[in-house]
Amino acid sequence: MSPGIGLMKRRLEKEKDAIALAISGIVKKYNTKPEEIKTLETKYDDDAGDWYVALEWNEKRAIIKMDSVQATITEIKEI
Repeated sequence: MSPGIGLMKRRLEKEKDAIALAISGIVKKYNTKPEEIKTLETKYDDDAGDWYVALEWNEKRAIIKMDSVQATITEIKEI
């Protein structure tokens, strides 16, 4: 039997970890340089255990949703 999400240790515990993963995802997907990316906003959803990071680069914006337990990007939504 696996422990529930509340009992598992989160791998993305800090805001800076979530921002680093989000920037990494944008660099890979959009082939841009990390220094061109600006962080607009971050939010942690206590109920779902997900991080949301809004980023901006080259006149584009995106919201990156990440699973804090598995430290993976689950969705990149360009806005």
